[in-house]
Order: sequence, then C-alpha cells, then structure tokens
Amino acid sequence: MNIFKMTNTSVRWAFNFTKWNPSHSDMLLASSCVQTEEKDRLSRFYFRKDFKSSLIGRLMMRKFVCQASGKKYDEIKFLRDDKGKPMLFESNTYPNLDFNISHQGDYVVLAGECSNVKLGVDVMKLEYSGGKSLDEFFRLMTKNFSPEEWVMIKSSGTEKQQIAMFCRHWCLKESYVKAIGVGITINLQDIRFKVNTSVLDKNFIVDDTELYIKGMKVNWKFQEMLLDDQHCVAVALNDTSNMNLVFREIDFSELMEGCVPFLPRDEQYCLNYFRKCERP
Repeated sequence: MNIFKMTNTSVRWAFNFTKWNPSHSDMLLASSCVQTEEKDRLSRFYFRKDFKSSLIGRLMMRKFVCQASGKKYDEIKFLRDDKGKPMLFESNTYPNLDFNISHQGDYVVLAGECSNVKLGVDVMKLEYSGGKSLDEFFRLMTKNFSPEEWVMIKSSGTEKQQIAMFCRHWCLKESYVKAIGVGITINLQDIRFKVNTSVLDKNFIVDDTELYIKGMKVNWKFQEMLLDDQHCVAVALNDTSNMNLVFREIDFSELMEGCVPFLPRDEQYCLNYFRKCERP
C-alpha cells in the first residue's frame, strides 16, 4: 500500500454561515466543488440555512484534506460510513488523518488532525427555544445526564447560566460519541463529565474537564471554548498530549482558496437555491 506523506497540520476552523449571503457567482462556484451525490443531497433541503451549513461543511472537509495530504482538490472523494459520518474514500492511504465537522446555531466547525489521533467535534448555541418550562424540559432530559451532572447544571446560577451549562455538557457528550463513532445510541448517563473550569472564554482553550465512563476515569482530552457569546464548541481527543488550538473563523474567500471545480457550473441548480426560504 502506498502511504502518502502527511503534513503536521492541525486545524480548528469556524464558519459563521449566517454572515454569508452568497451571490449567484458564489453559489455557482461552491456547488461545482462538491460531489454529485453531495449536490443531490443538498438540493433536498427545504431552507437555505440548512443548505448553506451543509455545503460549507463539505467544502471545509475538502479544503482540510487537500491542505493536509497534498492530494489534488478535484481528486478528493468522500463516502459515509454505516453511521452516516463522512469519511475519506482512501482513508487507509491516509492512516494518520482524522477530521470531524458539526453545525448548529450560526456556525459550521471543523477539527482536523494529522497526528494519528481519534477526534470528534460539536458546536452548540447556548439557548433553549422549546415551548415547555425549563424545569419541564430538564425533567424530560433526565436520562441523558448523570446525577452529578445535573447538580452542576442546576447549580450554575440564573436560568440563562443553567441553559449554557446544559448545552456545554451536551456538546461534550456529542464530541465524545462522535469521536468513538457510535452517535447518540449509547446510555448517556454512563458518560459523565466533571467540569473543573465553570466559565468558558473566547480567547483560550479550557482543557481540564474530566471524563468518567461508568464511574471510571478515562484518559481523553477535551478542548472547549466559546466562538462568541452564544456558541460553545468542544473537541474530544484520545491523545492528552495534543496541543491546544483556538478555533479560527474563516470566510468564504479563504474557504475557496485553491479550489478546483470538478462539476459543470449549474445555473438551474443555483436558481433553485435562491427560490428557497431562508429559514422557518
């Protein structure tokens, strides 16, 4: 097997897709830089916001793999595993490469490594917009958190602070289950996080949160920070020596640097996008 030489690239990218209002030419370019099956999947989204976030995620993956592997942009091919997680078609050729994306709220995020670590990433908007009271919502979510986690969540202070701590714990759990490749299909009460630094910041990484599985401490590292006042992000890594890296916001211009379109530019496809509603 021919193993390609990888760079020592580690990236943490964030893209605020609510700031991106693509022109017709932007959409022509972007939609010509994703695979046919991805393009078909995108077309089924009813709202522009969902279309945009998914499209940006695919483009971020392609940019990272191109940058990290040196493989030609238009020769990169992605598949999905049996859990629906995107993966590189030639993953055996790049054994040290791992990446993960997440989108929620206003952001799409990507964490990528070329150092033979397993990782997962998740982003959460720090809000609760359900119709029920917060107490009722927490009651319905009881089974997803351990008693110790509920103490941490409910003792965080104001209702806003409790929501933020709830979202932070959910973000941590999502990042871990994505890293191990099981999705939210396991007993989440068995996964307990002990938060040692109660407040996150936009300018540096918090990495002292501990993970316990069925009461036993597990040697994983979690990198947490705020993207802005309303969004938190967490990266789970199975290598505690991995360096901390702050998420950096990129825009459409940087995202498309070095891109090579490999599908014909599709005028009708773009017109169909602009006919969609922005959001519910």
